[in-house]
Amino acid sequence: MNAIDAHQHYWRVQRGDYGWLDDAPHVLRRDFLPFELNPHRAAAGVQRAILVQAAPTEAETRFLFELAQADRAVAGVVGWVDVEAADVDARIAALVRDGNGLLLGLRPMAQDIADPDWLARPGLDAAFASLQRHGLAFDALVRPDQLPALLARLEREPQLRAVLDHGGKPSVDGVASFEAWAAPIAALAARTSLYCKFSGLLTQLAPNLAEAALAPYIEHLFACFGPARLLWGSDWPVLTLRGDYAHWFELARAYVQRLAPGHEEAIFGGNAAAFYRLAPMTYSHRKETTP
Repeated sequence: MNAIDAHQHYWRVQRGDYGWLDDAPHVLRRDFLPFELNPHRAAAGVQRAILVQAAPTEAETRFLFELAQADRAVAGVVGWVDVEAADVDARIAALVRDGNGLLLGLRPMAQDIADPDWLARPGLDAAFASLQRHGLAFDALVRPDQLPALLARLEREPQLRAVLDHGGKPSVDGVASFEAWAAPIAALAARTSLYCKFSGLLTQLAPNLAEAALAPYIEHLFACFGPARLLWGSDWPVLTLRGDYAHWFELARAYVQRLAPGHEEAIFGGNAAAFYRLAPMTYSHRKETTP
């Protein structure tokens, strides 16, 4: 199996632009870099990975380009840009240039914006037009209450290549309404061409709940998106709050074998390669450096 991790992160705390880490569990408030992940990825048989932004700055996206040059497994970067900037097209063009083929998509951190309708604002139209002009994907990092706005955006932008991060981040706590998440997920899957990342779900579990509580959420994602639009991702190192790389990989494989038998190659690699338009694996752009 040519496995691809469709969603992982690196960060170096001293850079100072990871504001969300201030309120994160202490175990995440340290550096996470390639030398630490590489052995776990190799042990799981994962050959390539998509490196996703973790700070709302263009400087961090350029830092990820540097790390991608040093990490031979990284196939490309999903970065960040100020999608509300008046010169957003020029900013995106500069990132495309500086990435030298590494920039695959962009991810505004919508989940941190209070307005549930933010993604549907007309003021973001220029940014989404620029994304499409430059052939970039859109990673949708949203809360469940933002799913209707995502639907509105995608219905206005039917050609936008978009993927939902972490299944729309349902609150798996035994309290939040399952239907309030499940209904808009079903609408998105039925009415748009949205893909979905099979990732980040372990850390949505309340501490008092067993992993089995995830079953109805995962089953719903498989029923809605099917094996052709699901991409497996680790969400490392956030994943480490609830489990290790090998455990999530094997748990995800068990779900795929039960819910989509015969589609392991697609969910664990082929869909990510197609969605992000990955070139065949090559090391030609890599430097021999250690971050």
